[in-house]
Amino acid sequence: MPRALEPAEPILSAEGTPYSPRYDDVYHSTEGGLAQAAHVFLGGNGLPQAWAGQRQFVIVETGFGQGLNFLATWQAWRDDPRRCGTLHFVSIEKHPFTRAGLARLHAGLDGLGPLAQALQAQWPDALPGLHRLAFDGGQVVLTLALGDAEQLLPRLAVGADAFYLDGFAPARNADMWSPPVFRGLARLARPGATLATYTAAGFVRRGLKEVGFDVSKAPGFGGKRDMTVARFRPLWKSRRHAPPLAAQWPDRHAIVIGAGLAGCAVAERLAARGWRITLFDAHDGPARQTSAHRAAAMHAHLSADDSLLSRLSRAGNQYALRAWAALRDAGHPVDWHGCGVLQIGEDEAEAEGEAQRAALAAMGLPESFVRWMSAEEAASAHRAGVPRGGLWFPAGGWVAPPDVCMAQLARAGDAVTARFGCRVASMAREGERWHALGAGGALLASAPVLVLANAHEAQQLLPQQHWTMRRVRGQLTTLPAAQVDAIGGWPDCVVTGAGYLLPRAADGTGRVGSSYDPDEGPLAERAEVHAANLARLAGLLPQQAGAMAGIDPAALTGYVGVRTVTHNRLPLIGQVADEAAARTHANALRGAHLRDLPRVPGLYAALAYASRGLTWAALGAELLASQIEGEPLPLEADLADAVDPARLLLRALRHGQAG
Repeated sequence: MPRALEPAEPILSAEGTPYSPRYDDVYHSTEGGLAQAAHVFLGGNGLPQAWAGQRQFVIVETGFGQGLNFLATWQAWRDDPRRCGTLHFVSIEKHPFTRAGLARLHAGLDGLGPLAQALQAQWPDALPGLHRLAFDGGQVVLTLALGDAEQLLPRLAVGADAFYLDGFAPARNADMWSPPVFRGLARLARPGATLATYTAAGFVRRGLKEVGFDVSKAPGFGGKRDMTVARFRPLWKSRRHAPPLAAQWPDRHAIVIGAGLAGCAVAERLAARGWRITLFDAHDGPARQTSAHRAAAMHAHLSADDSLLSRLSRAGNQYALRAWAALRDAGHPVDWHGCGVLQIGEDEAEAEGEAQRAALAAMGLPESFVRWMSAEEAASAHRAGVPRGGLWFPAGGWVAPPDVCMAQLARAGDAVTARFGCRVASMAREGERWHALGAGGALLASAPVLVLANAHEAQQLLPQQHWTMRRVRGQLTTLPAAQVDAIGGWPDCVVTGAGYLLPRAADGTGRVGSSYDPDEGPLAERAEVHAANLARLAGLLPQQAGAMAGIDPAALTGYVGVRTVTHNRLPLIGQVADEAAARTHANALRGAHLRDLPRVPGLYAALAYASRGLTWAALGAELLASQIEGEPLPLEADLADAVDPARLLLRALRHGQAG
């Protein structure tokens, strides 16, 4: 489990240089941080010349600090007429500054002031894990990896073209210059990757050489006589798991099947990278099925052991909020209601509240992300007459999923050709292209990439996959404004527990949900489910339970739909496995890892988002687009593995059940 992050303090040395009392060292040379960045890191890696004409260029940095290397590199990219199409900057930082701390340190940057302010505006809370920030229309992408370098480097899924080694001096912070760190760098290095660092310490040069770098000295900066530059030229000819190379697609065209939250997000993320998308949906418009309801809440999951679900939901929530802010800034707002979410637990057992408090204490996350809220505070601050305290997620809230879908398609614009009311009956791969076929076998579209984003219907197109998806029925109840008035004390935040309620909508109505039942019979509203939702509401607001007694469930209306759920309720996001090839080589693959499994070229899935479509959709789309393009992934490798569509196939192979 990652430890709580300890933010750095914006302290200056006697010379006015940012200083760390934790390591008793300055963040950069007293001769100037930007000048050091230009000489050591840009110059030492042959930039900007090295990225000239490239579709993408990836830099990995150890030690983000106050971000001067990133800002200098970003400015150099802007100034270069031959710049690469997309600049990816992946940086590890164990002790990030706060946004206010960064602002203090950036105050005197003058010419880089606008870039520094853009960085500050997107700066994340001190939450462990990866945070993806996009600038200049997505052409400059900063992936902040917050945590310990030795722990994070093995979990980065990145192919690096250049490295900036910029930790504190080896004598002050030996962990940043250890053999595990050097091995982690070599694992990420693409062929010929360059490296530069301000230090010329002998053990650093020897450590880099041992992992495959050709190392030499170069003139140092400021008072340093020498610095180190290197190029990855290992003596061994091949690696079992080489880092991803930038993808080379001759035709940047993708077919996406399904226009709900999953499919619209994939279409927008691919369009942002210059792809053309043909989007199919059997309904008459986007978000007509599971994503059709007008009220969905989003908040993170918290656990004392920081489980896979907790880490994934934290990453998904953070990325979704940034993605929706980018849509808003582009003129396509999603009408997100960031009212906060109070999670009180699903029953009255004291042990559950203690478990929530234990998770909160164990993680030590910033209060800007989650804190404890008492029942008294909930009542006074949010008119929430809850029976007990719970976890307060101040950045949580609710949104109408169709609004998100429409905003994403609007931003994608002409890059998307939508084929609504058109069902893809089958698909076939011929040569290097996928064909989407209609009911009579007619060709509907052809492209090198096809993404299945059509929930349970994907099993009809690929019935042989080890996906074990099931459908779960959900019914939401809408209370008319007059009944909400009669109940009284309606909260102005989302409240969750054994069910959930949302704040009043613009028309005064209130929404309560939701059932979680087997998908049986037609998708029609049932009075008994409305009654169960009223019981859930009474459990969330027991002080108003008496006012609910006279409501006739048979007179209520709402929304009913189905969720597609996997065995562990985690989605299926990634490249589809080649099950036939895996069965052919089942014995050889019994001890395999996910990276060893054969994959179907050009076929990807974004499925089974269950009750967390808002959490998974934007991040899942960015994950898929990054995989398709060979870019750094926005998630740690173990989290990408946790949602890999091939994970159940791997389990079957290991148990000898896939032959």
